[in-house]
Amino acid sequence: MKVLLINGSPRKEGNTYTALSECAKQLEKNGIEVEIAWLGVKPVRGCIACGKCKENGNSRCVFDDDVCNEVIAKAEKSDAIIIGAPVYWGQPASQAMALQQRMLYAGGPAFKGKPAAAVCVCRRGGASAAFQTLQMPFQMCNMPIVTSQYWNIAYGREPGQSALDIEGMQTMRTLANNMSVMLKMYATGKAEKPEAEAWTPMNYIR
Repeated sequence: MKVLLINGSPRKEGNTYTALSECAKQLEKNGIEVEIAWLGVKPVRGCIACGKCKENGNSRCVFDDDVCNEVIAKAEKSDAIIIGAPVYWGQPASQAMALQQRMLYAGGPAFKGKPAAAVCVCRRGGASAAFQTLQMPFQMCNMPIVTSQYWNIAYGREPGQSALDIEGMQTMRTLANNMSVMLKMYATGKAEKPEAEAWTPMNYIR
């Protein structure tokens, strides 16, 4: 079993990567293979509704000059998807949204029915709206949404600072545990649920 984690931040090892890495480490502890795919810093095209992908059997986008088709190919070999993005202006980073829309539309069969989750990172606000935005396309593609103990949000500004968000990191681990259970249930029909960590809330006004 394998989970593809998509880092939709232009910063390769920033706070989005930190949050996704926390998920990845916990998935590996549960015996799940992981791959973190970074979008990079080159432009990602938005969908222009040309419909050429339909003519090609919904396997690839006709535009092959960015990372979209590469990510679809990785998804074909994965059993679940987690997409992470920083929050810009109360929305997910534009390259993450552009990729998500194109990859799910052009490469639908590679994603349909696979468990999915979104992760958002922000300095202060807008994360819940961005999180909802990334979750909605999965529901249109018959992808079971994997939940956690809270919305999958972590806070931080400087690279790696989100690791200091104790509750945010616990939320990432809980997400990974829940995804592991779902994948094992799908694969074997049974799975032992990991023991839940004691809740560690972190409030910013003390």
